Amino acid sequence: VTSFYYFTCLPRREHISIGDASHVTACDYVGLVSANDTEDKIEKSGFTFTKSDKVNAPIANELAICLECEVASYDDETHKLVGNIINVSVDETVITDGKVDVAKAAPITFDPFNREYYVLGEKVGDAFKSGMELK
Repeated sequence: VTSFYYFTCLPRREHISIGDASHVTACDYVGLVSANDTEDKIEKSGFTFTKSDKVNAPIANELAICLECEVASYDDETHKLVGNIINVSVDETVITDGKVDVAKAAPITFDPFNREYYVLGEKVGDAFKSGMELK
């Protein structure tokens, strides 16, 4: 389960920003507090936003990875949201040799069993290669 924070701006436009270790307190805060109850939620979090040129939604400047999306469907009963990724924005500070450097990005994941956040980053295998040993 990955920790991410999505912000809905206008109907059917969203962005999903990947939480990181250096912003864990702010990311947790925006998940705890409703903007309906706390008018200055974003100001307290310290996040600032820039308007996306791909979708009509803002991008959190402080988080290095952002998926800009359009909502394809939403089920009110199950709360299942399906979106199409229109663009992926990655800050150059987390890129090494033209690729996202997971160690630099320090994405966080939420452990729902213990209610804790962990940083991802340790390589444990090669995608589409490690499983070949079992073929």
